[in-house]
Amino acid sequence: MASAVVLLTTVSWPTPAAAASGWRSSVSFTNQVASSPTSGGGYPVPAGSRVPEAGTCRPGPFNANHSESWLAVQPGTENAVGSSKFFFDKFSTFYMFYLGAYQLLGGTPSGNNQVQGYDCVSTGTQDMPPSWTDTTDPNVDFDTQGRVYQTMLPFNAFWDASRLHPDGEIDVSFSDDMGRHWVKGNGGQALEPPNNASARQLGHVEDKQWVAVNHIVGNVNQDHVYAGWSVFNGSATKVRMAVSRDRGLTFDRAVTISPPSEVGPAVTFVLPEIDAAGVLYVALVSFPPNGGPSTIFVTRSTDDGRTFAPFVAVATPSLIPTPGLPNTRFRDGITESFAASPTHPGHLYLTYEDWDTVLGQMDVKFTQSTDAGQTWSRPVKVNDNVDAPGLPTDQFQPSVAAGPDGAVAIEFYDRRQTCPNDPSVLPADVGRANFCIDVSLQAYRDGGSGAVPAGSNVQVTQFTWDPEQPGQHLGGLSQYPCAGARDPCPNGRGFIGDYFGLAVSAANVYGLFVSTHYASSVTADEGGPVYYQQQVLSTVSRAALGI
Repeated sequence: MASAVVLLTTVSWPTPAAAASGWRSSVSFTNQVASSPTSGGGYPVPAGSRVPEAGTCRPGPFNANHSESWLAVQPGTENAVGSSKFFFDKFSTFYMFYLGAYQLLGGTPSGNNQVQGYDCVSTGTQDMPPSWTDTTDPNVDFDTQGRVYQTMLPFNAFWDASRLHPDGEIDVSFSDDMGRHWVKGNGGQALEPPNNASARQLGHVEDKQWVAVNHIVGNVNQDHVYAGWSVFNGSATKVRMAVSRDRGLTFDRAVTISPPSEVGPAVTFVLPEIDAAGVLYVALVSFPPNGGPSTIFVTRSTDDGRTFAPFVAVATPSLIPTPGLPNTRFRDGITESFAASPTHPGHLYLTYEDWDTVLGQMDVKFTQSTDAGQTWSRPVKVNDNVDAPGLPTDQFQPSVAAGPDGAVAIEFYDRRQTCPNDPSVLPADVGRANFCIDVSLQAYRDGGSGAVPAGSNVQVTQFTWDPEQPGQHLGGLSQYPCAGARDPCPNGRGFIGDYFGLAVSAANVYGLFVSTHYASSVTADEGGPVYYQQQVLSTVSRAALGI
């Protein structure tokens, strides 16, 4: 299989004319392709099957899709580490991937690699564990000494006729060299261990894990690490958390922090954050088993994660009634994104998707608290698009980040612009409305009384991209990433990621997101290049944004 080309930096200087195509204003920004071909260990899927077989892990290329991401800036620098799903070899349609890391030094992509410790090549064994068929859900954060952490979810393929064991576990890995090399924390032991049950079990299924690190210099809990995750047991789901007070070497025994009496029996999308006073906050979403309205809740801990205050209801988003957005096959992402101010104690920012049941479109909403989450502002719409009558467009998968000196940013996927006539857009999609994707940014300033908008939405993608790419085949297999692990992929089961990365440094706002605009050098069965999902780093100067 040919390797993909290493793609060069592209620079965008939007003009007022470009802004007129859907955005009221513009800002100078850069786009750089962060993903590049690498190699590691993974599992092939044998012909006629949808799942791999135990003992068949082998070295192979990671030069296909790079979906879903997160991003963290090393405090006090313009260096960052990103993480995303790296799909293995030609098996994207069967959902075969591992987490990988990106070195982004001085705001420039400098390399990428598989996160070690979960495959046969880096562990030297076919045993399950430590070898797994997948690792998922990228999330990264730094401490004050340059160590970057990630809460890991290794799992074995659980679909179709899988005979794999065990199902999965929760680990924390860390790196002291900007994500190039990773080791397991907690003495190599899982925070939520496997029970050797079948990968097809419906009980004790771990998912949606996240990490936060206290990087408030001088705080009594400086460099403490907080890992949170969900455990699904049929229709009931609980949120668990474990704390490390020695920079990830050991963790306290995990505890459940989601009392059903406060948040209901089924909660997930756990997002821990640390504010300027070192207080730990956790946001999550409740999904009633009876299909009633979902609610976003936030709690806080002032004693380093030992106890938590009662959960406070923040918002009740309207959820889309179908697995995916209109017109396209990819599934919808997680509901919310959450950030705490490193500048103002008790200032919290939460953004979420909200389905407009009248117009049939997705909007992005924003709410905030200036009193440590006790009360919240009335949610306001973030996206400022003005659609043609009867032609609504979707804005979705928002991310929020807070940086030094009161800077706050929200980015989201945006379908306000029609699909361009470009070689990277499938011929059937050229000119389609509410279909192809850009990324928009809304900046805010928090001077101490809460975040206020700084200007209007601005576009931070140089190229509008087609979510139906890659539409090509390789070795007879679709290269389109499919969470349904099928070929062809059914509606609502395609995958562009459930969220994407955003971070704010002292000088810039950084986004790390998907684009299918950039051609690889992999030649498709049909001839011509495969247009894989790549990870693109966008950079916008805070000065240009007025924050």
